[in-house]
Amino acid sequence: MAVDGCGLVCKYILILFNIIFAVVGLAFLGLGLWLRFGENTRGIFGIDALNSSAFVIGVTVLIILGSIMLIVVAFGDYGACNEKKCALQVFAILLLFLAVAEFVIGGLAYSNSNMVGLRLGEFYTTLYSLYVSSQDPAIGVTLAFIHNSLHCCGMTGVPLVELVKQTCPKPNGVLEHLVMPNCPTTIVTVFDSRAPLVMGIFIGIGALLITALVCAIVLLKQLKKVHQDITAYYSSVY
Repeated sequence: MAVDGCGLVCKYILILFNIIFAVVGLAFLGLGLWLRFGENTRGIFGIDALNSSAFVIGVTVLIILGSIMLIVVAFGDYGACNEKKCALQVFAILLLFLAVAEFVIGGLAYSNSNMVGLRLGEFYTTLYSLYVSSQDPAIGVTLAFIHNSLHCCGMTGVPLVELVKQTCPKPNGVLEHLVMPNCPTTIVTVFDSRAPLVMGIFIGIGALLITALVCAIVLLKQLKKVHQDITAYYSSVY
């Protein structure tokens, strides 16, 4: 069935949305599976005392979130590309649940910003310890990304004695050659001080999901109209 006008625009918006969603979902799932089954990290999951640690919870969330995103993409791409109403209906329902979850999680993260910051700091500390003990290059790349994003340097912040100084960013100014911000404190401070920004990001993602939901509904209505027109045409002919 061919759609035109708003329906056609929404169809291509949904295809683009699903491509981006698929890339992000694959990244989350791949990172989560690597941290779960990697040679240097899988042992953590066999220790009962660490099952409630921030690292284990974070990895589990990455795997579940990545899997859900890919399931959503499967229905969305199939429904939009092939103009299948049933798949688009499932896609719309999943988007609605995800959008509501984004708003709820954003609100909880904002109201519990200090605790979330501490949990993220704990997650960083686990990655740091794993890298120091294993020198895994993939973990090193992850640490380098965190260090450069937050402009911090390891657990101590002192480049001369820091065990992961090769992953730290270039110092800004003379003083930072001696002392830089340490990452656990920086993570807690940044998350706590930028809690409104974090909530805004969650709300923005939720709004993006709502936009995709609206496009799915518009496309569904267009497909229904086209189906009715075709039915009316054949009824008049035969």
